[in-house]
Amino acid sequence: MDAERQERTTETIPLFPLQTVLLPGATLPLHLFEPRYRQLAVDLLTGTVPDRRFGIIAIRTSAVREVEHLDHVHAIGCTALLGESERLPDGRFDIITRGERRFRVLDIDNSRAPYLVGTVEWVDDDPLPPAAGRAVAGLRDAALSAHGAYCEAAWHRDSWAAPESETGPGALSYLLAADCLLPLADRQQLLEETQPLRRLRMVSRMLRREAGFLTKLRAVPAPPPELIQLGLPASLN
Repeated sequence: MDAERQERTTETIPLFPLQTVLLPGATLPLHLFEPRYRQLAVDLLTGTVPDRRFGIIAIRTSAVREVEHLDHVHAIGCTALLGESERLPDGRFDIITRGERRFRVLDIDNSRAPYLVGTVEWVDDDPLPPAAGRAVAGLRDAALSAHGAYCEAAWHRDSWAAPESETGPGALSYLLAADCLLPLADRQQLLEETQPLRRLRMVSRMLRREAGFLTKLRAVPAPPPELIQLGLPASLN
């Protein structure tokens, strides 16, 4: 990649490593208790970090106690937009974030700020093939059916709803996955897939599989640790 193209397509953003995957359009509450991420919250709120955005990347293994190198995290992450926030009396923060845009981490710097800073390039979906309308309709119906089967098995009827009918295929797969408690590996696979129709097929298969597990076990899935309550730490970092 030549210098001109790299300058045009890369950006530097704060990074927050977690043992979870943030998907575009998904909501993620976080409890910030370490001093460096308290400082990140302050920088986001004061505008030191512009646009109230930072990057969330999934840690590859729970054996990693401190992220220092690229091979400690998955290459593809998602930007998080800071929404509601509350500063607690002892300086900790409870915040709500929403996933926005995918990126690929090119470099990690742990000396530039108290928190990690990464050089990233943006990852967008591939364009839909010409005359994809019929395929989109079929895959959309299959994905919505799989989502309904999962939610019927997992949640109370009044606690979920199908996405709006005008939601495009690219966003639809993420919204359906965000509504369900998929394993980290599945969520990361969905995050990395850049072909919308293939991603719809993937999410349909995953939700059908999980719905089958729930029905067979007659059990309701437990939420991941970071969603249990905001008062508990959501990160090793």
